[in-house]
Amino acid sequence: MTAVVSRKAWRRRFTATAVLLCGGLAAGVPALAEEESCPAWLDQEMTLLRGDRSRNLCEAYRGKPLLIVNTASYCGFTPQFKGLEALFQRYRDQGLVVAGFPSDDFNQEADDAATTAEVCYANYGVTFDMYAPVHVRGDDAHPLFAGLAEQGDGAPQWNFYKYLVAADGRVLKTFGSRVTPDDPALIEAVEAALAEAQ
Repeated sequence: MTAVVSRKAWRRRFTATAVLLCGGLAAGVPALAEEESCPAWLDQEMTLLRGDRSRNLCEAYRGKPLLIVNTASYCGFTPQFKGLEALFQRYRDQGLVVAGFPSDDFNQEADDAATTAEVCYANYGVTFDMYAPVHVRGDDAHPLFAGLAEQGDGAPQWNFYKYLVAADGRVLKTFGSRVTPDDPALIEAVEAALAEAQ
């Protein structure tokens, strides 16, 4: 019987083999440490909202501060998409990543991904990464949000809950739905995370 090897385990095995072939353990220590630096809850393969492409969050965002937001298309806070986009545009060149995860856990999301995409991209001009809908709380919570809940201040209480994650994968702060993307406290935290990542 062939053993099934996880993607993460395969990468570690490949890196370790490359270290031995390329001349010794010392040369490979940074690569192994870098691989270890991504927490398991963030090492997730996620499907993008448009199309069937998927992306590993650790590989895509390694070394960058990350603002993770659970979103909804038909919520009183939905206009925060504009503020999130403005925040992303303001700090993207400094390394900030904004990632939106639609969820119907609060019964305010569209029934199909195409409608969700239209709200995000056509209605609000979103250019930051948006992913396919997931569960963000309860027993069905996606491992990403289960990890955020454990590391931060719990599961989202409503739509547009915001988790600021450091470049090394630590959850730095959480911001409730009423905290707008231009709130001075959120801006200050983002700037501190960017400075730390330099």
